[in-house]
Amino acid sequence: MTPDFFMREALKEAEKAFEIGEVPVGAVIERHGQIIGRGHNRTETWKDPTAHAEIIAIRQAAETLGGWRLLDSNLYVTTEPCSMCAGAIVLARIKTVYIGTMDPKAGACGSLMNILQDERLNHNAEIRAGVLEEECRQLMKEFFQNLRQQKKSTERTHQEEQ
Repeated sequence: MTPDFFMREALKEAEKAFEIGEVPVGAVIERHGQIIGRGHNRTETWKDPTAHAEIIAIRQAAETLGGWRLLDSNLYVTTEPCSMCAGAIVLARIKTVYIGTMDPKAGACGSLMNILQDERLNHNAEIRAGVLEEECRQLMKEFFQNLRQQKKSTERTHQEEQ
């Protein structure tokens, strides 16, 4: 199976986040061709700042394998991981991270910094960016356009009530 296949699975997770009003980031972890972990953002739903798609997928994969070392595993994520998630990726010993679209505001896998390939750390992960980039970027763009429209609509309603 190709990286596109697994990124499409990550996009399905991102769409689940979109549907519940979460920032649409999705992630899957694959090992030897099998998906062992899935996740989508749930920070608002769970009221938990650590409930990012990557963290949820890592927890599920660790549970599936019965251990925290995710050796020979690959992560597919629709948006570049933040510093928290990048740190968890290093700690989990994930081999390769496939990224849909980069995040110039908070990305820690090449945009703002590159935690995954910092030679001072005890593990480094390979990075492959741009997998289904347009689809991943478009989903994020649509989410934030909808959010801005909702905010304007709410402001307009509030002004009319006064």
